[in-house]
Amino acid sequence: MATQRYTREERAAARAQRSAERAARSPYSAVHTGPGRMLTAVYGILAFAAIGRVSYQLLLKFDEAPFAYTLSALSALVYILATVCLVIGNRVSHHIAVAACVFEAAGVLIVGALSYTHPELFAHDSVWSKFGVGYGFVPLVLPFIGLWWLWRIQRRVGRAGSADQPSPSPESPESSAA
Repeated sequence: MATQRYTREERAAARAQRSAERAARSPYSAVHTGPGRMLTAVYGILAFAAIGRVSYQLLLKFDEAPFAYTLSALSALVYILATVCLVIGNRVSHHIAVAACVFEAAGVLIVGALSYTHPELFAHDSVWSKFGVGYGFVPLVLPFIGLWWLWRIQRRVGRAGSADQPSPSPESPESSAA
């Protein structure tokens, strides 16, 4: 039995077709295209790294810095939630992903500032302490990139929804209400 080998162009066309089929199912699935894929991958990697770090900290060192390690556990949960919501890519998960990014941004800013103003709270570093310096400041930048991308998706969905709606005619009561 001979196996069929596909050219690079055929594989690219098949991927494009699958992406278009996903977009036809849900306008929020645009999260799965272009930069959205990279964003999802970075969130997944950060979730994996945070889980590894916090597992070690909670199991073996929790009594040394309970506050910092609890914050690390919280950040890991936020990264898991954001990753899962980005992968799902529907209206509800989109809104949850926005909330996760806002929470993450607030968390990294507050914890980052507290780690400098109240270093006694952080006997050991957490993921968000010192604005994520231990992770190359990715925790500081990532929620803002995530919010920007999710905002773009929401705008695209809004434009697609308004294109489906007929605009009010000049004689309609809706246009004279202004």
